[in-house]
Amino acid sequence: MRQTFRKEERLKSGRVIKMLFSHGNTFLLHPFRVNWISSAGESKYPARVLVGVSKKNIKKASERNHLKRLCREAYRKNKYLLYDYLEGRNINCDFSMIYIGRSKPDYTTVEKKIILLLKRLISELDLQPAENKTL
Repeated sequence: MRQTFRKEERLKSGRVIKMLFSHGNTFLLHPFRVNWISSAGESKYPARVLVGVSKKNIKKASERNHLKRLCREAYRKNKYLLYDYLEGRNINCDFSMIYIGRSKPDYTTVEKKIILLLKRLISELDLQPAENKTL
């Protein structure tokens, strides 16, 4: 699998984002809060992601942008964990990763947490079957 992060893999639709935060499932894996929603179906990109950083905890925009870049890079390198699972079961998953920590971690720390986050998301998807909704 190529380690790319294309525009189609980003969650941008306002309607889907509202549905994600109003009807989606949530879990906390410090320093990330994850909202996710799954649906049945097959797609070229089975996972779409939204990356955010809390403005309340990280005041400077340049630091928030840097943290978002770190999160996107760590996801890009490790998304194969999630993609292999989703493609094997014909499931689509839209999720958001919101960084809610107060500190500014380095890349290795972020990558370790993203790997744990993806594994936790897979276990959450195992517990709940995909809904038959078109997003």
